[in-house]
Amino acid sequence: MDKLDTKLPDSPGVYFFKRGSEILYIGKATSLRDRVRSYFGADVIDTRGQAIVNMVELATSISFEKTDSVLEALILESALIKKHQPKYNTREKDDRSYFYVTITREEYPRVLAIRGKDLINKDINFAKETFGPFPHGSELKEALNVIRKIFPFRDKCQSNSGKLCFQAQIGLCPGICNNTISRKDYLTNLKNIKLFFEGKKAKILENLNSEMDSLASELRFEEANIIKRRIFALKHIEDIALIRRRKENIDEYGGIFRIEAYDISHLAHVDRVGVMTVVENGEIKKQDYRKFKIKKTKEKIGDTADLKQVLDRRFFHEEWRLPNIIVVDGSMAQKNTAEGVINALALKIPVVAVTKNEFHKPIKIIGDSELIKKHESEILLSNSESHRFAIAYHRSLRKL
Repeated sequence: MDKLDTKLPDSPGVYFFKRGSEILYIGKATSLRDRVRSYFGADVIDTRGQAIVNMVELATSISFEKTDSVLEALILESALIKKHQPKYNTREKDDRSYFYVTITREEYPRVLAIRGKDLINKDINFAKETFGPFPHGSELKEALNVIRKIFPFRDKCQSNSGKLCFQAQIGLCPGICNNTISRKDYLTNLKNIKLFFEGKKAKILENLNSEMDSLASELRFEEANIIKRRIFALKHIEDIALIRRRKENIDEYGGIFRIEAYDISHLAHVDRVGVMTVVENGEIKKQDYRKFKIKKTKEKIGDTADLKQVLDRRFFHEEWRLPNIIVVDGSMAQKNTAEGVINALALKIPVVAVTKNEFHKPIKIIGDSELIKKHESEILLSNSESHRFAIAYHRSLRKL
């Protein structure tokens, strides 16, 4: 059967690639229709890698589960990966650098975002509940901010300190610091947070409606109205913070500083290709390298037009984390081209260009002087890797 026979809505949710009843891969999407269709593009091997190509070929069907928001798609994806352990979600299952939401084992438990490798080093009794993994720390931070507005929780303050913490003053902590909330009510709050991270919003709404009716029957209308506002907030979760992740540069990735470098390669305009290479915290990250075959367009051919196409295609992938610096090979023309793409997307990512001599040796880096001074060695390393990788890719095509 045609896998794309499935009617895919233009709405958030989680999708499943299946072989028979076996789930091969689970992913989340802002638009289920656009995300799933991207797996069937001509450049899927270059942008997603051979393993994903193999997965798509093996799959016999695609199904999906709509969610009311991108936030719920993020939460549901993590819960389902943990439950089903799909073969092709390898990194999400095993990567200890990813973040987890942890509810601590305390009288008034805290809700924390902790990296997997740090969680392993904690005392065995530290965590009562753990949810994840979540690949993007910034995404998880935004998700917790949204949830905390509905169900306030403790993260840092000391219980029974006698003074409201700052988070309590702005309504994000329920006030355990000065006994504003009972332990029983606080644990009820945490139960709802737990259900949310298990992807069980319907159960939360059922519980809240029952609680609201009970309070109203006891003429406790002020408390019933608080619950009513929570129900409304759950039904109208604001997604803009999560969607805007594509529209701004996020530096907060657990201390990881990412540089992406781009280069174009061709011989007399034949077999034009582009590549992306990655350096994180000064180290090459080959698993994130990507290849792009330049597609014929109505625009005139040339290195700047090719670079624009590569960057446009790269930033289509909202599941790839954003870089802190973009490095292009060339001069002001390449730098201006890259900045044009970045500005059109309302991103805030600095671009630097590495200019070469006739022997292709770096002679100048164009861009923010302070940024260059601080990251010069990583910029040059990423640029050298992009040039090497582009030539190797082009040569491999010429041998075919």
